[in-house]
Amino acid sequence: MVTKKALVTGLTGQDGSYLAELLLDKGYQVFGLVRRSSSSHFGRISHFSNNIQILSGDLLDQCSLMDALSEAQPDEIYNLASQSYVPISWSQPALTAEYTAIGVSRLLESIRRCKPDAKFYQASSSEVFGQPDESPQTERTAFRPRNPYGVAKAYAHWMTVNYRQQYNLYNCCGITYTHESPRRGTEFVFRKITRGAALIKLGLANELKLGNLDARRDWCYAKDAVYAMWLMLQQEQPDDYIIASGTTHSVRELVECAFNCIGLNWQDYVSVDPAFYRPDEAVELVGSINKAQKNLGWQPQYSFEQLVELLVDHDLKEITERGISH
Repeated sequence: MVTKKALVTGLTGQDGSYLAELLLDKGYQVFGLVRRSSSSHFGRISHFSNNIQILSGDLLDQCSLMDALSEAQPDEIYNLASQSYVPISWSQPALTAEYTAIGVSRLLESIRRCKPDAKFYQASSSEVFGQPDESPQTERTAFRPRNPYGVAKAYAHWMTVNYRQQYNLYNCCGITYTHESPRRGTEFVFRKITRGAALIKLGLANELKLGNLDARRDWCYAKDAVYAMWLMLQQEQPDDYIIASGTTHSVRELVECAFNCIGLNWQDYVSVDPAFYRPDEAVELVGSINKAQKNLGWQPQYSFEQLVELLVDHDLKEITERGISH
């Protein structure tokens, strides 16, 4: 049996690390594209880094992308690399565009020139919808991004679709809604809340400051999301899919659930700080997963409550074992 080969960009991020684990479990030879820097951040992949081959490359440098493709000769390519933090996209809009938008053009052109028979997955985002005219959103909902990150993701999405149509490439876009895990950064609100609740439970903090408690999100588990990504490249024909939970919950519900996990009343510890309000606060974004259910046979395995409990338990354990206080 011929071993499949996969190239993953954004390998050291949340999604890249979980996807690499999934691919290794399925017997793939995995290559990871990693940007050279003065310091390496391999914490998320340290437990399996010996089983993958690291290639040097950068979405800002097309020659490095072509070299990586020529060396790896992958059957599947997953582009999970981007500047993905929405607030940073406002302070660094040009850099966000270079990595998240133009970088995808460089990668697509490299694939066309070096490995046109490879199957390609592009990580799109629910931020492309911004202020949608329908709820839930489907794969046909119009894009109306409201921040530089969403604009960049919309460009990357349509370039991927256009290369599929123009050059008959096997290109797919997964429009992912917010997905969480213990590998998610604590700058994101879900993890900020579970970590904050754990710190308060352990007596290491006495207050958690948050922004808009009425903001609603469609949250799912990152492991569920990357399984959908893999499924998309196993189909006969390429297509685009929404990857979501199909339900929404407010930040207030998230806080209440997290504090219930530790047996405390959230109202005694949580305060609202206008500084944490997003200037581009999205309306309710919730994805319809009907197409993924029908065509891929996929649906999330973890409920919202299970996900909150998973992260609270993880943060309690990590803080206790490692003595982390922030």
